Amino acid sequence: MAAVPTAPPPASADDEIVYESMPCIRIYKNRVERYFGSEFVAASTDSATGVVSRDRTISPQVSARLYLPRLHADAKLPVLVYYHGGGFCLGSAFNPTFHAYFNNFAALANVLVVSVEYRLAPEHPVPAAYADSWEALAWAVSHVAGAGAGDEPWLADHADFSRLYLGGESAGANIAHHVAMRAGAEGLPHGAKIHGLVMIHPYFLGTNKVGSDDLDATARESLGSLWRVMCPATTGEDDPLINPFVDGAPGLDALACGRVLVCIGEGDVLRDRGRLYYDRLTASGWSGEAEIWQAPGKGHTFHLLEPLCDEAVAQDKVISEFLNR
Repeated sequence: MAAVPTAPPPASADDEIVYESMPCIRIYKNRVERYFGSEFVAASTDSATGVVSRDRTISPQVSARLYLPRLHADAKLPVLVYYHGGGFCLGSAFNPTFHAYFNNFAALANVLVVSVEYRLAPEHPVPAAYADSWEALAWAVSHVAGAGAGDEPWLADHADFSRLYLGGESAGANIAHHVAMRAGAEGLPHGAKIHGLVMIHPYFLGTNKVGSDDLDATARESLGSLWRVMCPATTGEDDPLINPFVDGAPGLDALACGRVLVCIGEGDVLRDRGRLYYDRLTASGWSGEAEIWQAPGKGHTFHLLEPLCDEAVAQDKVISEFLNR
């Protein structure tokens, strides 16, 4: 008598894929596998630049890596509080890519960098990253009174808080925007003010069509899917968290800084979202000064993938000059 065929056992929830963007990440219903951006390197003194780094714990969920360039004993430097990208789910302030980048950039720009380690989605869904990033900024400005304030001597002794900047690339630029908007609504502790904002290849979306959507339809669709997984409570691509231009979003005229630099890549599917940010900001009645710079032919976060290419060197120079004006 022939055996009666049986149905295969149902797939385990552990094997149900919710989202994947290979070779970077695969998100299952009950676990996450990260293949990119999860490596760590220790803080150090960089032999090539002389930049010194060290790590600080801010709270149980937030930490940072600080970068201090060579300086005279009493030197005061601009401060860049920086939020890394990675779609809210990848990357780290302690990753070798960001560590190498800031060793070089801190030396070039002669700035004190506070590179923030925030909690990642989907284990900690958005808006956790915004809350952590605000907490890191509040910690940094707790040193605004100078020596004896706060608990980090590099900030107390060498930070010029009249030149306080926020910055980030991709999802980190999205975070920087929302932190600056919160500062406009609530103010910062100790009377601190954000002098400027550096937006590198910002991760914004929207159901409205823009030209760069057609540069890579697959990548564009993946970015929309990614957002819905990272922020499960979202209303979609017109959620003000991912589309700050949608009706009902807080007005950009409330952005709490006096200067903004937007960097975009000509070959980036998010290029025209960044351009739209610049256009809407300058038309909003915001009283500051904005500028935009485009890397010819280059894609999303190219400067981290090709840090020595001519366009990356040029972009770093533009950002450095912006921070030192």
